[in-house]
Amino acid sequence: MLDRDGFRPNVGIILLNQRNQVFWGKRIRTHSWQFPQGGIDRGESPEQAMFRELHEEVGLLPDHVRIIARTRDWLRYEVPDRYIRRDARGHYKGQKQIWYLLQLMGHDWDLNLRATNHPEFDAWRWNDYWVPLDVVVEFKRGVYEMALTELARFLPRHEQRNRYLRSGMRSRDGQPVPDVVQPTATRFNSMMLKPGMELPPGASFDPNPQSRVLTPNDGELLAQPAQLMSPAKPLQHDE
Repeated sequence: MLDRDGFRPNVGIILLNQRNQVFWGKRIRTHSWQFPQGGIDRGESPEQAMFRELHEEVGLLPDHVRIIARTRDWLRYEVPDRYIRRDARGHYKGQKQIWYLLQLMGHDWDLNLRATNHPEFDAWRWNDYWVPLDVVVEFKRGVYEMALTELARFLPRHEQRNRYLRSGMRSRDGQPVPDVVQPTATRFNSMMLKPGMELPPGASFDPNPQSRVLTPNDGELLAQPAQLMSPAKPLQHDE
């Protein structure tokens, strides 16, 4: 389902834990990491699509999360031709997205990457809030920055201020952004699995993702088929 300009309606999900870290999922059979996202089906509202995608990709139900905020308008990005299926070229242009900021009200073990027969992720981790800007594929970086910046002012505040700040960051309406952790390669790779810690169903632990880019999603071809763990075969996405 495309609009008159060739953009497909889509929702993106920024899921927070109690430390204001964001859920970061590894695309199945690749080394590419991204936020959960997916297309809006005909007749669905953005919120309905968000809850459906949340369950399909992360295994969470509405009772597991609290909606903190959403972007006011559609955020658009164009997909380079080399990532578009041949049969979609000429009429498919890219994605327009509504982004939701959610707070996890349950536990880590509530996440289930195998909630459906067609999982999107095969591993996940918590990352500091701004880290995705450093690792997202280039043509999505603008949308990620707009979504993270617009929603940052709604981040739950904690009593203890963090001394690692993203200095000078302001929201789209000029308001200062709350104190959140600054992205650094050191912090991105610093997560350690504690002895005896159990992972949620469908999750595996990878403390040092090697990829610096994300695989294009939602109607786009995989950018790095050579990195597939199974025999290289382009995956088609029909979200």
